[in-house]
Amino acid sequence: MASRCLIPAHFIVFFIVSRLMSIIGKLRRSNNSLASEIHSPVIGSKLCYDLEAIGLASTDYGNIVQEIPSAVLYPTSIADIIELIKFSNICPHPFNVAAQGHGHSVRGQAMAHKGVVVKMPSLKKYYENGNGIRVSTSGNYADVGGEQLWIDVLNTTLEHGLAPVSWTDYLYLTVGGTLSNAGISGQTFLYGPQISNVLEMDVITGKGDFMTCSKDKNSELFYAVLGGLGQFGIITRARIFLAKAPKRVKWMRMLYSDFSIFTRDQEHLISIEGLEYLEGSLMMDYTPANNWRSSFFSPSNESLITSLLKKHGILYCLDMVKYYDDETIKSVDKVRVYM
Repeated sequence: MASRCLIPAHFIVFFIVSRLMSIIGKLRRSNNSLASEIHSPVIGSKLCYDLEAIGLASTDYGNIVQEIPSAVLYPTSIADIIELIKFSNICPHPFNVAAQGHGHSVRGQAMAHKGVVVKMPSLKKYYENGNGIRVSTSGNYADVGGEQLWIDVLNTTLEHGLAPVSWTDYLYLTVGGTLSNAGISGQTFLYGPQISNVLEMDVITGKGDFMTCSKDKNSELFYAVLGGLGQFGIITRARIFLAKAPKRVKWMRMLYSDFSIFTRDQEHLISIEGLEYLEGSLMMDYTPANNWRSSFFSPSNESLITSLLKKHGILYCLDMVKYYDDETIKSVDKVRVYM
């Protein structure tokens, strides 16, 4: 039986607080020369040197890498970001600039050592009139600001009966953030990752140039930025492909204790037609049976899963989804998948 690994909540809080105090201590000992260098009337008032803000910008979800910036920019327009990057380029000693969404990077990709971290969600002030997500029903696409959350993209496009075809499992992530990585989920086997479903982008390059790119226009920049970990430019707008949103879905989950059978079935399901979502995952002995991925289990199922986890230590899961609507509601349960 696998041993349980339970970390007391007070220890986690102590660890986080200690980490932040360590960062703040380093900041107090450092000489912030950037504050005396930047005299831009455009961005000067939007740069924050507050120790708490800098401390938060020094960590991310992975909690592995720690890079302390000199300042944090809270832009209210795209011009603010352009001004910052151009200023860095004319400095005798150019500084690093990194865009940060909700801080879900795991190895410091959105940090800027002795530079400036750009808080992209601050751009939402630029779209107070609601233009951060614009849906074109005639072209089946949505123009979305890089600072927007995927959950907001979903809610807005659903109002038009449309939705992106490829998602991440967690939707409280920024569009620019996932497109700078890949954006994978259970639809990836069918539609590709999110970066395969982008039609066009507006990007601020490392020189401070504002460029529109696609597979046919400035294509080298287009393909470099998608999945480029933020190293080739900052995404300020992405044109996302949309399709008709499903009316209903049938969600199924299969559990395995044998890894070979699990992978065999997953490969088979990928090779055939009929499913719109397929994703593998695992459950450990210390994984709650009613976690966010499996909240539909009944109490009796939860007891059974718990006993299986105690027996095997680990279970392998396949989540499958079949879309259907009012016309196919009577036939959806008749679909057969042979394995």
